[in-house]
Amino acid sequence: MVAALAVERIKLFSTKSPYWCLGVILLAVWGLGLAVALVDNGREATVFVSQTGSPMGMMTFMVMAALTITTEYRFGTIRNSFLAVPQRALVLAAKTVLMAFIGAVTGAVASLGGFFLVKALATDPDVPLQLSSAADYRMVLGYSALYAIGAVLAIGVGTLVRQSAGAITALLLWPLLVETLLMLISGLRDMTPYLPFNAGFNFVAAGGHGGMFGRTAFIAEGPSAQQGLVIFLVTALVIWLLALLSLYQRDA
Repeated sequence: MVAALAVERIKLFSTKSPYWCLGVILLAVWGLGLAVALVDNGREATVFVSQTGSPMGMMTFMVMAALTITTEYRFGTIRNSFLAVPQRALVLAAKTVLMAFIGAVTGAVASLGGFFLVKALATDPDVPLQLSSAADYRMVLGYSALYAIGAVLAIGVGTLVRQSAGAITALLLWPLLVETLLMLISGLRDMTPYLPFNAGFNFVAAGGHGGMFGRTAFIAEGPSAQQGLVIFLVTALVIWLLALLSLYQRDA
């Protein structure tokens, strides 16, 4: 497993694209957080608002994670990987562990950096910005868990779809379009907080039931923060297991 992880790390960072993706993630999280939090001379600066760009950063990281597997199918290098490591599960597990670890670190750095940037630049003395409760820490450090789980989900989707465009489209349309459209259907509206991405982002929502970008805040009932994280995690694991099964049933 250690050797497989080393190989995946070398493959990932042998090109410039991961560095560009990580830079875009930090720019999105820090830039959007500052743009929103510093409105009206910093009077809009709160812990939750400092993380305005974190959902976008997470979606960018999921695209990056999916590309680690789809590009191998595109260029045919996945065959070499399976020839070098006949245990296909080990190859997929190594990619997943590596990206989940990078996701956890990236999520922590991006969210903490966004918070401290806003804290340093928000000059309104009437709006103290500090991590004073467990909920505050969850709003910031919770993105570390979401990024890691998002990597598992993205690699699963990438393995199932195998095409970069298809995987990226699925990962972006799922939270941004599908879960939003279901919210507009009256008979299904009450279930939308339990959908994977809404539930997952509820983990870092202010006061609970925030969903992705806070869009389910008007719905009275929904999962707790911890339940939302479990829903997102279970969804990611189920898709990853389906992807693992497909590795053994389909030709490389």
